[in-house]
Amino acid sequence: MARTQPDRHRAVAPAPPGGAAAGPPAEWRWPAVHREGWRLMAPVAAVAGVALLFGWTVLFALAALLGVAVALFFRDPERVPPPGDSLVLAPADGLVAQIAEVEIPRQLVGDDGLEAGTATRISIFLSVFDVHVNRTPVAGIVRRQVYVPGVFRNASLDEASEDNERNYVVVETLDGLRVGFAQIAGLVARRIVSFVKPGDMLAPGQRFGLIRFGSRCDVFLPPGHVPAVLKGQRVVAGETVVGRPAP
Repeated sequence: MARTQPDRHRAVAPAPPGGAAAGPPAEWRWPAVHREGWRLMAPVAAVAGVALLFGWTVLFALAALLGVAVALFFRDPERVPPPGDSLVLAPADGLVAQIAEVEIPRQLVGDDGLEAGTATRISIFLSVFDVHVNRTPVAGIVRRQVYVPGVFRNASLDEASEDNERNYVVVETLDGLRVGFAQIAGLVARRIVSFVKPGDMLAPGQRFGLIRFGSRCDVFLPPGHVPAVLKGQRVVAGETVVGRPAP
C-alpha cells in the first residue's frame, strides 16, 4: 500500500529568465541513491560482506551485482525546473505512452479536487531502467490525496488506470489552478510510496513519491492547457514541460 513519509530533498530552484545565474558554474555529480534504495541495499551489503568473509566468490559477485542494480534503480538525480508561468511538468521520467481525452477519475473529483468532466490525460510509462522518483507537475499546496488498492497488471495498458494499485494527488497553485496526477503501480511494482499529504506546500518539481520496479504516472491537464509533448517522446521528471496554456 502507499506509505507517506517526509521528503528531505527539495527541488532545485528554477533558473531566472534568460538562464542567467550568479555564482560558480554547475558541476556534474553522481546521482544520489534515494533512502528507499538504502533500505534494500543494507541486507544485500550484509550478504556480500558474509560472502567475502568466507570466500564465497559466486555469492559475493551475485550480491554485488544486485546491489549495483538496486542503486541504479533508486538513483535520485537533481532536476532544474524551467522558468515560466502555468507550465505543467512531467511527474516522472519515461515514455509518453498515451495522450487522450478521458473522464476525470472520481478519486480526483470533489470540493478539494477537480471538477467532474473530461480532461487531457498524459500517461508516462516508466521501465525498470528509468528513474522512479516522482516529482510534482506544478508548485502549490496539496489539496487532495486518495490511495486505491488494486492489482498489478502491465502499467502500459489502458485498464491499469482503473484496476491497478494507484495514488491520486491534486495540487493547487497560488493562482488557483488545480492539477491532478496519479501514480500507478505496474506488473512488477508492489509498492507506492508517497512523500506528501494534504496541506503540504510543494516547490516546482519537488519529489512527491516513488514507485518500485516499473510503473506509470498520469497527469491531467487543467482547462485551457494543451499538450506540449508527443506520443512516443521521452520526458524527464521536473524538467520536461508536458502541458502549457493554449495560445
